Amino acid sequence: MKTKLGKLKGRIFSKNHDRGAPPGQFVTEKFPVLTFGETPKIDIAQWNLKLFGLTQNDITLKWDDIMGLKRVSIEAEFHCVTQWSRLVNTWDGVSFKSIIDFVDVPKDTRYAMIHCYGGYTTNLPLHVLTDEDVIFAYRHDGLDLSSNHGGPLRLVVPKRYGWKSAKWVNGVEFMTENRAGFWESRGYHMDGDPWKEQRFN
Repeated sequence: MKTKLGKLKGRIFSKNHDRGAPPGQFVTEKFPVLTFGETPKIDIAQWNLKLFGLTQNDITLKWDDIMGLKRVSIEAEFHCVTQWSRLVNTWDGVSFKSIIDFVDVPKDTRYAMIHCYGGYTTNLPLHVLTDEDVIFAYRHDGLDLSSNHGGPLRLVVPKRYGWKSAKWVNGVEFMTENRAGFWESRGYHMDGDPWKEQRFN
């Protein structure tokens, strides 16, 4: 189900909160930290984002490249598969669309695998990633994104469960076929829509 969007003062607003939390979720104002493995220590000077796979021109972006892109702000919900939802979040960063513009991606590209420091991966359809409210975030609720919450850069996909909003992103692999990421290969749903309760396969 596509989310209707509204704009105000340069921000993109998810209106899913008008319906309350998805089925099986409880609402909290806290933002719990859930991580598999240790939190990586990432030096901004050494940070990079590799765009590769089904492209005509693999490229590696540095932090200054990200900072040179147009900054966007979204107001969106965050739904964790462990059944908590935080309905009000302000994320600042750059749109996924602005990142994909760096590479030539063939028309038959349908999926992407998000790669992260520490080895975490998660898969998403390209049509989901190119929604207007999907961003690579470096700020949350007015503060620089902490390492515990995925800083310096994390993916934010409001219409999917939180495991799809990968922390510590360092790569986007473009693909023609869908391939399971870390949690998906361990029984989590390949799509992860909270409104359909797609927690597990």
